[in-house]
Amino acid sequence: MYKIYIVEDDATIAGTLKEHLEKWDYKVQCARDFRNITEEFARFSPEMVVMDILLPFYNGYHWCTEIRKISKVPILFLSSAGDNMNIVMAMNMGGDDFVEKPFDLNVLTAKIQAMLRRAYSFQGRVNLIEHGGVILNLNDTCVSFEGKKLELTKNDFRIMQVLMENAGRIVKRDELMQRLWESDEFIDDNTLTVNVTRLRRKLEEIGIRDLIRTKKGSGYVIQ
Repeated sequence: MYKIYIVEDDATIAGTLKEHLEKWDYKVQCARDFRNITEEFARFSPEMVVMDILLPFYNGYHWCTEIRKISKVPILFLSSAGDNMNIVMAMNMGGDDFVEKPFDLNVLTAKIQAMLRRAYSFQGRVNLIEHGGVILNLNDTCVSFEGKKLELTKNDFRIMQVLMENAGRIVKRDELMQRLWESDEFIDDNTLTVNVTRLRRKLEEIGIRDLIRTKKGSGYVIQ
Protein backbone atom coordinates (compact mmCIF):
# COMPACT_ATOMS: atom_id res chain seq x y z
CA MET A 1 0.00 0.00 0.00
CA TYR A 2 1.51 3.29 -1.10
CA LYS A 3 1.25 6.32 1.17
CA ILE A 4 0.31 9.73 -0.19
CA TYR A 5 0.69 12.97 1.75
CA ILE A 6 -1.73 15.74 0.73
CA VAL A 7 -0.72 19.32 1.50
CA GLU A 8 -3.87 21.29 0.69
CA ASP A 9 -5.35 24.19 2.67
CA ASP A 10 -8.88 23.74 1.29
CA ALA A 11 -10.41 21.14 3.62
CA THR A 12 -13.09 20.20 1.10
CA ILE A 13 -10.58 19.46 -1.67
CA ALA A 14 -8.26 17.65 0.73
CA GLY A 15 -11.12 15.52 2.08
CA THR A 16 -12.41 14.68 -1.39
CA LEU A 17 -8.94 13.67 -2.55
CA LYS A 18 -8.37 11.56 0.54
CA GLU A 19 -11.68 9.73 0.16
CA HIS A 20 -11.14 9.12 -3.56
CA LEU A 21 -7.55 7.88 -3.28
CA GLU A 22 -8.38 5.59 -0.37
CA LYS A 23 -10.84 3.82 -2.69
CA TRP A 24 -7.79 2.96 -4.81
CA ASP A 25 -6.15 1.38 -1.74
CA TYR A 26 -3.72 4.21 -1.03
CA LYS A 27 -3.01 5.22 2.54
CA VAL A 28 -3.60 8.97 2.67
CA GLN A 29 -2.77 11.64 5.23
CA CYS A 30 -3.73 15.31 4.91
CA ALA A 31 -1.49 18.02 6.32
CA ARG A 32 -2.60 19.32 9.71
CA ASP A 33 0.24 21.58 10.88
CA PHE A 34 1.10 23.97 8.06
CA ARG A 35 3.97 25.42 10.08
CA ASN A 36 5.76 22.07 10.20
CA ILE A 37 5.12 20.28 6.93
CA THR A 38 8.60 18.76 6.80
CA GLU A 39 8.17 17.19 10.24
CA GLU A 40 4.77 15.75 9.33
CA PHE A 41 6.21 14.45 6.09
CA ALA A 42 9.09 12.74 7.86
CA ARG A 43 6.78 11.11 10.41
CA PHE A 44 4.37 9.81 7.78
CA SER A 45 7.15 8.83 5.35
CA PRO A 46 4.99 8.79 2.21
CA GLU A 47 5.90 7.53 -1.26
CA MET A 48 4.34 10.63 -2.85
CA VAL A 49 3.26 14.20 -2.08
CA VAL A 50 0.33 16.10 -3.60
CA MET A 51 0.78 19.80 -2.79
CA ASP A 52 -0.99 23.09 -3.45
CA ILE A 53 1.06 26.23 -4.08
CA LEU A 54 -0.98 28.65 -1.98
CA LEU A 55 -0.70 27.57 1.65
CA PRO A 56 -0.76 29.26 5.08
CA PHE A 57 2.55 30.64 6.41
CA TYR A 58 4.82 29.29 3.62
CA ASN A 59 3.91 28.41 0.05
CA GLY A 60 4.23 25.05 -1.69
CA TYR A 61 7.48 26.05 -3.37
CA HIS A 62 9.09 26.49 0.04
CA TRP A 63 7.95 23.12 1.31
CA CYS A 64 8.91 21.39 -1.91
CA THR A 65 12.44 22.74 -1.52
CA GLU A 66 12.54 21.60 2.12
CA ILE A 67 11.27 18.11 1.27
CA ARG A 68 13.81 17.84 -1.53
CA LYS A 69 16.55 18.26 1.07
CA ILE A 70 15.57 14.96 2.66
CA SER A 71 13.71 12.98 0.02
CA LYS A 72 13.33 12.30 -3.70
CA VAL A 73 9.68 11.17 -3.54
CA PRO A 74 7.47 12.32 -6.45
CA ILE A 75 5.79 15.66 -5.81
CA LEU A 76 2.67 16.63 -7.75
CA PHE A 77 1.59 20.27 -7.56
CA LEU A 78 -2.09 21.24 -7.58
CA SER A 79 -2.99 24.86 -8.16
CA SER A 80 -5.56 27.22 -9.63
CA ALA A 81 -2.59 29.33 -10.75
CA GLY A 82 -1.86 27.36 -13.90
CA ASP A 83 0.07 29.97 -15.85
CA ASN A 84 3.42 29.08 -17.40
CA MET A 85 5.39 30.95 -14.75
CA ASN A 86 3.95 28.87 -11.91
CA ILE A 87 4.39 25.62 -13.83
CA VAL A 88 8.04 26.44 -14.53
CA MET A 89 8.56 27.48 -10.91
CA ALA A 90 7.01 24.22 -9.69
CA MET A 91 9.36 22.16 -11.85
CA ASN A 92 12.40 24.25 -10.93
CA MET A 93 11.66 23.86 -7.22
CA GLY A 94 11.74 20.08 -7.57
CA GLY A 95 8.17 19.21 -8.55
CA ASP A 96 7.54 16.29 -10.90
CA ASP A 97 4.19 17.28 -12.40
CA PHE A 98 1.54 20.01 -12.26
CA VAL A 99 -2.26 19.76 -12.36
CA GLU A 100 -4.41 22.86 -12.66
CA LYS A 101 -7.60 23.30 -10.64
CA PRO A 102 -10.36 22.43 -11.23
CA PHE A 103 -9.28 18.91 -12.11
CA ASP A 104 -10.83 15.56 -12.97
CA LEU A 105 -10.31 13.01 -10.19
CA ASN A 106 -9.78 10.15 -12.63
CA VAL A 107 -7.15 12.05 -14.62
CA LEU A 108 -5.41 13.02 -11.39
CA THR A 109 -5.46 9.39 -10.22
CA ALA A 110 -3.96 8.27 -13.53
CA LYS A 111 -1.16 10.81 -13.19
CA ILE A 112 -0.46 9.69 -9.61
CA GLN A 113 -0.26 6.07 -10.69
CA ALA A 114 2.05 6.94 -13.60
CA MET A 115 4.37 8.88 -11.29
CA LEU A 116 4.47 6.01 -8.77
CA ARG A 117 5.12 3.55 -11.57
CA ARG A 118 8.06 5.58 -12.86
CA ALA A 119 9.45 6.15 -9.38
CA TYR A 120 9.14 2.64 -7.98
CA SER A 121 8.79 0.42 -11.07
CA PHE A 122 5.91 -1.55 -9.56
CA GLN A 123 4.14 -3.91 -11.92
CA GLY A 124 0.60 -5.24 -11.90
CA ARG A 125 -0.77 -2.47 -9.66
CA VAL A 126 -1.45 0.13 -12.29
CA ASN A 127 -5.19 0.50 -12.87
CA LEU A 128 -5.23 3.49 -15.21
CA ILE A 129 -3.03 4.76 -18.02
CA GLU A 130 -3.49 8.41 -19.01
CA HIS A 131 -2.19 10.31 -22.01
CA GLY A 132 -3.45 13.69 -23.19
CA GLY A 133 -6.68 13.32 -21.22
CA VAL A 134 -7.38 9.86 -22.67
CA ILE A 135 -7.75 7.32 -19.86
CA LEU A 136 -7.45 3.57 -20.34
CA ASN A 137 -8.85 1.53 -17.45
CA LEU A 138 -6.98 -1.76 -17.17
CA ASN A 139 -9.63 -3.25 -14.92
CA ASP A 140 -12.72 -2.92 -17.08
CA THR A 141 -10.97 -2.53 -20.50
CA CYS A 142 -12.73 0.76 -21.16
CA VAL A 143 -11.35 4.01 -22.52
CA SER A 144 -12.76 7.39 -21.50
CA PHE A 145 -12.31 10.96 -22.69
CA GLU A 146 -13.95 14.17 -21.45
CA GLY A 147 -16.64 12.27 -19.59
CA LYS A 148 -17.44 9.85 -22.42
CA LYS A 149 -16.71 6.14 -22.06
CA LEU A 150 -16.15 3.39 -24.61
CA GLU A 151 -16.03 -0.35 -24.03
CA LEU A 152 -13.25 -2.04 -25.99
CA THR A 153 -13.04 -5.49 -27.54
CA LYS A 154 -10.11 -7.73 -26.61
CA ASN A 155 -8.03 -6.69 -29.62
CA ASP A 156 -8.96 -3.00 -29.31
CA PHE A 157 -7.90 -3.04 -25.68
CA ARG A 158 -4.58 -4.74 -26.40
CA ILE A 159 -3.75 -2.25 -29.14
CA MET A 160 -4.54 0.68 -26.84
CA GLN A 161 -2.62 -0.79 -23.93
CA VAL A 162 0.54 -1.47 -25.94
CA LEU A 163 0.51 1.94 -27.63
CA MET A 164 -0.30 3.91 -24.45
CA GLU A 165 2.34 2.06 -22.43
CA ASN A 166 4.81 3.10 -25.13
CA ALA A 167 3.49 6.62 -25.76
CA GLY A 168 6.04 8.63 -27.74
CA ARG A 169 7.74 5.53 -29.12
CA ILE A 170 6.97 3.89 -32.45
CA VAL A 171 5.67 0.37 -31.88
CA LYS A 172 6.63 -1.78 -34.85
CA ARG A 173 3.90 -3.71 -36.61
CA ASP A 174 5.41 -7.13 -35.89
CA GLU A 175 5.75 -6.25 -32.18
CA LEU A 176 2.12 -5.17 -32.03
CA MET A 177 0.98 -8.30 -33.87
CA GLN A 178 2.91 -10.49 -31.45
CA ARG A 179 1.23 -8.81 -28.47
CA LEU A 180 -2.19 -9.06 -30.09
CA TRP A 181 -2.18 -12.68 -31.14
CA GLU A 182 0.63 -14.02 -28.92
CA SER A 183 1.71 -16.41 -31.61
CA ASP A 184 4.64 -16.99 -33.93
CA GLU A 185 2.25 -18.20 -36.62
CA PHE A 186 1.83 -16.08 -39.71
CA ILE A 187 -0.90 -13.46 -39.41
CA ASP A 188 -1.99 -11.52 -42.48
CA ASP A 189 -0.47 -8.04 -42.09
CA ASN A 190 -3.70 -6.54 -43.38
CA THR A 191 -5.51 -7.94 -40.32
CA LEU A 192 -3.62 -5.51 -38.08
CA THR A 193 -4.46 -2.59 -40.36
CA VAL A 194 -8.15 -3.51 -40.24
CA ASN A 195 -8.07 -3.71 -36.42
CA VAL A 196 -6.35 -0.33 -36.03
CA THR A 197 -8.70 1.34 -38.52
CA ARG A 198 -11.74 -0.03 -36.67
CA LEU A 199 -10.34 1.16 -33.33
CA ARG A 200 -9.75 4.67 -34.69
CA ARG A 201 -13.37 4.89 -35.83
CA LYS A 202 -14.59 3.82 -32.40
CA LEU A 203 -12.36 6.37 -30.66
CA GLU A 204 -13.72 9.14 -32.86
CA GLU A 205 -17.22 8.35 -31.55
CA ILE A 206 -16.19 9.74 -28.13
CA GLY A 207 -14.16 12.63 -29.53
CA ILE A 208 -10.69 11.04 -29.62
CA ARG A 209 -9.16 12.01 -32.97
CA ASP A 210 -5.65 11.57 -34.35
CA LEU A 211 -4.49 9.74 -31.23
CA ILE A 212 -2.99 6.77 -33.08
CA ARG A 213 -0.64 7.84 -35.85
CA THR A 214 0.74 5.64 -38.60
CA LYS A 215 4.48 5.70 -39.27
CA LYS A 216 4.71 4.41 -42.81
CA GLY A 217 6.94 1.36 -43.10
CA SER A 218 7.45 1.20 -39.31
CA GLY A 219 4.33 0.91 -37.21
CA TYR A 220 2.13 3.06 -34.98
CA VAL A 221 2.69 5.68 -32.29
CA ILE A 222 0.72 7.73 -29.78
CA GLN A 223 2.27 11.21 -29.41
